[in-house]
Amino acid sequence: MLATRRSNAWADPAAALALRLPGLCAVCHGWGRGRVCSDCRTAFAAAWDRLVTAFKFHGALELTPLFARALADAAERRAGVRPELLLPVRLAPARLRERGHNQAWELARRIARRFDVRAGAQWLLRIRETAHQLVLPPTARAGNVRGAFAVEPSRRAEIAGRHIAVVDDVMTTGSTATELAQVLKQAGAATVEIWVVARTPRPGE
Repeated sequence: MLATRRSNAWADPAAALALRLPGLCAVCHGWGRGRVCSDCRTAFAAAWDRLVTAFKFHGALELTPLFARALADAAERRAGVRPELLLPVRLAPARLRERGHNQAWELARRIARRFDVRAGAQWLLRIRETAHQLVLPPTARAGNVRGAFAVEPSRRAEIAGRHIAVVDDVMTTGSTATELAQVLKQAGAATVEIWVVARTPRPGE
């Protein structure tokens, strides 16, 4: 059962202030509380794809509390063992320099505070550069990330026997998630879950 700590869910003062004070909704541009108003949060047709794109590619970090809360709420509702450690998917160094932040880490560290568990930005290593998955056909994506990740050697003992959640913003084919799960299981992780904000629809969906 996941622990709940709603009284201090967001230790980031700016994020907490954004949730309390009225502001313009990123979807409908009306006034509301939070980066997306309550009406748009409950509307099936809200422009979530546009918001995820802004967050992932255009530095819209003001959306982090919204996505972190949604992901944490979904995790809280699910059954199963609570992860003891949250690990963000590592960006390639060139991509990190380009964006200036790792959106997966921004999510992971906030969710970890809510559940009072550990989060580690450096526990997973990206040991070789890869082409961006979005530019490759689905059949080539598994090979693109094979051997691209490793566990930081000094952290292997802390991985062993742990229940781990890997946090990312978007899942496309699942190739990166599969590779990371294999790497963590080989390092001795007891269980590995993949927590993502959004998943690209499969063909035909």
